[in-house]
Amino acid sequence: MTALLIFASVVVSVFALGFQSQNVNQGHYLAAALTSFAIGGGTLVLYKTLPDSSPLEIAAYLAGGPIGITLSMWAHRCTLGRNKRGS
Repeated sequence: MTALLIFASVVVSVFALGFQSQNVNQGHYLAAALTSFAIGGGTLVLYKTLPDSSPLEIAAYLAGGPIGITLSMWAHRCTLGRNKRGS
């Protein structure tokens, strides 16, 4: 259960970090500011759950990053990205 929580919080944190970076680069001020709450929330969960992690929890932490950033890139393109298909 803790491994799943760690995985989800890393996905949320890295997703939000990537989404925020793209928002900053493209001048989406409000969206960039709002993603800070998701970054903070995901990071807070990590601070509370990571001490004394098992190997499975460490693997969950490491697996969340690539998934989070890839989802972030896709979601930004589909929503706020300037390179949306059909535009």
